[in-house]
Amino acid sequence: MKISKLLEEFQKREVQSTTRRHFIMDCVSGMGTAAFGAMMLASCGKSPGTPSNITARDLNPLAPLPPHFAPKAKRVIYLHMAGAPSQLELFDYKPDLIKLHNQPCPESFLEGKKFAFIRGVPNMLGPQAEFKQHGDSGAWISDNLPHFSQLADEVSFLKAVHTEQFNHGPAQLFMHTGSARLGRPSLGSWVTYGLGSENNNLPGFVVLTSGGKTPDAGKSVWGSGFLPSVYQGVQCRSKGDPVLYIQDPHGTDRGLKGKVVEAINKVNQEEYSKFGDPEILARINQYEMAYRMQIAVPDVMNIDDEPEYIQEMYGTEPGKESFANNCLLARKLVEKGVRFVQLYDWGWDSHGTGESTAIDYGFRNKCREIDRPMTALILDLKQRGLLEETLVVWGGEFGRTPMQENREGKEMAYYGRDHHTDAFTMWMAGGGIAKGVSYGETDEVGYYGVNGRVSVNDIHATILHLLGYNHEQFTYEFQGRPFRLTDVGGEVIKPILA
Repeated sequence: MKISKLLEEFQKREVQSTTRRHFIMDCVSGMGTAAFGAMMLASCGKSPGTPSNITARDLNPLAPLPPHFAPKAKRVIYLHMAGAPSQLELFDYKPDLIKLHNQPCPESFLEGKKFAFIRGVPNMLGPQAEFKQHGDSGAWISDNLPHFSQLADEVSFLKAVHTEQFNHGPAQLFMHTGSARLGRPSLGSWVTYGLGSENNNLPGFVVLTSGGKTPDAGKSVWGSGFLPSVYQGVQCRSKGDPVLYIQDPHGTDRGLKGKVVEAINKVNQEEYSKFGDPEILARINQYEMAYRMQIAVPDVMNIDDEPEYIQEMYGTEPGKESFANNCLLARKLVEKGVRFVQLYDWGWDSHGTGESTAIDYGFRNKCREIDRPMTALILDLKQRGLLEETLVVWGGEFGRTPMQENREGKEMAYYGRDHHTDAFTMWMAGGGIAKGVSYGETDEVGYYGVNGRVSVNDIHATILHLLGYNHEQFTYEFQGRPFRLTDVGGEVIKPILA
């Protein structure tokens, strides 16, 4: 942040404070001091300026807090594959689907169903990968993930996840906020709000993106919604400056910048003492955090100092934006006390409209990009003793159809699969998760979940449970009623708990 911008902000705060004082005086003279005072107390919920009302959380919104009960996990790394990878080419082995390849889809699959692009009667599409069983658990994993196959006994698979949304934007919002509508806090924001952070120099919630684009739902998937803005995800980069404008302009004195930040926050503190608005405290914390981040972030976001064998293990490319770099950064961030790290990897929308989106070409390339680094992440966390208290979650926003996409009823030049809400696979590993478990089952072709079906709300309830929270009691008052991440649903998925 440039000094001139900071000075402008300071002047703005001074003007706002003065203007507000005059407005309040005018209001008081017009409606009576007692009436106005009663209104302010009702709106703020506390007596403005009363030091006894200020909690440790008021002074530092990211101060660590104890959960409802003893947690199994202290932090989360969430690997989201934006675009929805096909479970039928990764984890859900369906030999019967091989026999049905290129045969017309049964009418029962189409009746009453709405698809994103399929029209008329499409042909069935056999799996475009070879499957083998791995580990003592005998988990089926395709040859698209040769590295990951060695983790068969470290993870729990959820084979029958379902969702309510079949378009990318709403489905991503639903997966990460519990609602398909804008305005709700993200999972990472809820977790950071509840638990705070273990590092005063870094954000509690960090976001890393790869694949060239942000999620279809935009940055709302890591937004704080109606929670204070300090709990939203902070997007960092693995290429260039880790955070935009984090470097001081040439010739800028950092000590002067510190004094300007101090002056701005003095005005903010005066405003808080008058009005009791908790958002002002969040603003103070964010200014101070930004100043401290200038020193802490470049250090933790530098992968050049990692040993060569670690770089090789992840397959990193220093100086580039990549999923591999982000996986290594995720380990470094949780090692430094960051509570929630969200990785978004774009490019998994495999409709078969071209080679890059073909299930037997572009999809395989995407698998190569993630296979080695996500495997390295689990192994690296384990060798450092971090996996036991770090929950790792992997998945997309929905699944893929067992039939071939025939966009607008026309035969496609490449193999592709349409959006599918009824059944897809996710996996979890680490803090509190049982090892080598496959929970849930789909039908012979992977179309419906036939047992062990779990919802997005169930996923959220389970994550919160592992962090020490009863999802039904973990609420935030907004617009006159308590809200929760799981809304009115959600059950903990007990079969995958250690």
